[in-house]
Amino acid sequence: MNPETHLSLFRARSTELQEQAVEFRTAREAGPAGSLRTVHSSPRTLRTQLGWALVELGLRVLPGRESLACHSPRTV
Repeated sequence: MNPETHLSLFRARSTELQEQAVEFRTAREAGPAGSLRTVHSSPRTLRTQLGWALVELGLRVLPGRESLACHSPRTV
């Protein structure tokens, strides 16, 4: 792939992350209504959300089942 393509993708993702950071900061500065403690009432809720995010990430990283079948030999 052309290096310019990588650079443009990097810049686009960087811009998205910076926008998300600004949104997070403004929500946090908004006070009690926008604070993390009110959104995530307990550490267990935050832990659950983090766990599901990791599961979702793992499912994205793993290849699809159809691609596994063509690479694994039959042992029967």
